[in-house]
Amino acid sequence: MVPFLDLKAQYRQIKPEVDEAISRAIESTQFVLGPEVTAFEGRFADYCGVSHCLAVNSGTSALHLALLAAGVGPGDEVITVSMTFVATTAAVLYSGAKPVFVDVDPVTWTMNPALIEAAITSRTKAILPVHLHGMMADMDPIMEIARRHGLVVIEDAAQAHGAEYKGRRAGSIGDLGCFSFYPGKNLGAYGEGGAVVTNRPDLARQVILLRDWGQEAKYNHVVAGYNYRMDGIQGAVLNVKMNHIESWTEARRSVAADYEGQLANLAFARPQPPGHSRHVYHVYAICLPQRDQALRILQDAGIGAGIHYPVPVHLQKAYAGLGYAAGDFPVTEALANQFLSLPIYPEMRPDQVVEVVSQLEKMQLVAAA
Repeated sequence: MVPFLDLKAQYRQIKPEVDEAISRAIESTQFVLGPEVTAFEGRFADYCGVSHCLAVNSGTSALHLALLAAGVGPGDEVITVSMTFVATTAAVLYSGAKPVFVDVDPVTWTMNPALIEAAITSRTKAILPVHLHGMMADMDPIMEIARRHGLVVIEDAAQAHGAEYKGRRAGSIGDLGCFSFYPGKNLGAYGEGGAVVTNRPDLARQVILLRDWGQEAKYNHVVAGYNYRMDGIQGAVLNVKMNHIESWTEARRSVAADYEGQLANLAFARPQPPGHSRHVYHVYAICLPQRDQALRILQDAGIGAGIHYPVPVHLQKAYAGLGYAAGDFPVTEALANQFLSLPIYPEMRPDQVVEVVSQLEKMQLVAAA
């Protein structure tokens, strides 16, 4: 048995620290925001290399508030990708704007900068690249295009805690960066959580107001806001996990390197991070034409595997109203039909990697017969 993710193993490793931190948070009775959240915000801002971190109650909320803080609203367009979780698109729609998709690059699997300018119109307000699976999008050309056209850049870094692009951390390059701390993330809370990071004090102030009912002071509501505050207990848990995020990240990268070595002689497309990037492997995905067969073989062998994501957003029934159709984004659609996510987590052992790859080898032998 090889689980897709083993949160119990992680909890066992940090149980005394976490239990003490949760108890401290409960004893303080600071259950919403409070000192634990403030302490985490400072640590995570330092980790990302930014001036401000504003903790919220989910990654979706982070995206929504980042868009609103940037002035995105009805009548605006936001350029993003369809190869993502639906929250990216939903947040744009929450703001009243229209998502405009571009295809992804066939090698990096992230936003293809060469396609952005053709998608820009007089209504374009922002570009929203997604750092898929833990690898950052090609940010330099994205930023150059955005600055030339006067557009805001918001990084969807929900899967990219600690990822780097040319020495800069995820969330620190665009005007704003958005993170999720959903339990399965590389930095996961014990419930929902998220954050917006930025180097711009004006945007930070807007997010602070918007996450807490638009209050400048108690019962002094200066803008129409939301109840998007982080719980104190989640702040306490995340503070503990900040002590370990780098060691866990390097452990993930070590597992990914094991996969690379084991898969070297198999005809599966694998993630190819540029030499200047640090991939943090929230997901380790491969591409293979017989994906569904491979998924069944792995599951039958007791190996956790999944697909991120089997149906791109532009082909989801819920977003049919955006007006896209099959064939509009051929690279995205091809990846959706071939992606297979293999188990990866910091506590995964080398023998478990061997077990996963041995099942894939069997599948390849059957396919070749």
